[in-house]
Amino acid sequence: MENKIAFIFPGQGSQNVGMGEELYQDFEMIRDYFARAEEILDLDLKRLCFQGPEFDLNLTENTQPAIFLLSSAVNGLLEKSGITPAMVAGHSLGEYSALTAAGAISFTENLKLVRARGRAMEEALPAGLGSMAAIIGLKRENLEEICARVNGVCELANINTPKQMVISGEKELIKEAMEIARERGARRVIELSVSGPFHSSLMEPAATRLKAELDKVNISDARVPLVANVTAEATVSAGEIKQNLLEQLNSSVLWVDSMKYMIAQGIEVFVEVGPGDILKGLLRRIDKSVKTFTTRNPAEVREVIKELGT
Repeated sequence: MENKIAFIFPGQGSQNVGMGEELYQDFEMIRDYFARAEEILDLDLKRLCFQGPEFDLNLTENTQPAIFLLSSAVNGLLEKSGITPAMVAGHSLGEYSALTAAGAISFTENLKLVRARGRAMEEALPAGLGSMAAIIGLKRENLEEICARVNGVCELANINTPKQMVISGEKELIKEAMEIARERGARRVIELSVSGPFHSSLMEPAATRLKAELDKVNISDARVPLVANVTAEATVSAGEIKQNLLEQLNSSVLWVDSMKYMIAQGIEVFVEVGPGDILKGLLRRIDKSVKTFTTRNPAEVREVIKELGT
């Protein structure tokens, strides 16, 4: 592989009030992306991203288009600077940003799609019935065994590092699994502040709604191989991409497997494209030998362009 760079795109949880404001002030292209997105959605994304309030930004139906917009805008800047990834991947929602970067779904169609996805996830089941929890310090097989012990929907949602995972399911059962995890020696057990049990079988109603939305979208074969959350393998096939997006809502995000796959394919440099540095932190715990850049502000973007641009 001639090009050893991969772009990785963050998901929900990377948002923060103020995100993108410095980039907006510094780069005309970022301003153009914001203007296009606000017109497409008829939504004041500048206010949401730059001023919040936090409660509004954290509503899933707002968070998802906001992160997608910022990731796509920064990707546009990097592309314009001649930086071409050999592979792309995205964490949950980030997979949509990765697909636009790979040329599989247009920015306009994908922006509408992620808004619809956010609404479908928010409304999949009544508030308070589902929950998610981060478990740190146990191995995957230990957590799988705990989930199997709990009688009901309690499933592995995100496998983020070899010893940092997220479980998702019915609220009471998640609490039970958290207690067992503590007894088994988990270093930290944290119930997450989320609006639903994402990446579990309880998201089936959202998957049904998402299918109806996906059927309206034009998906092309990707120009750049995308490593999918549900398979941890690369694909460029439009048919596989659509199927993977449907399965992703109620399946585990195989992030560790995806990163290991990309490294095995020769990727040496990862650029986290969008707000936050969560994916950089996860990569440190998966493989310290790879170089990782973030793109949270103008200085970081300029460093990436200087180091990797043509």
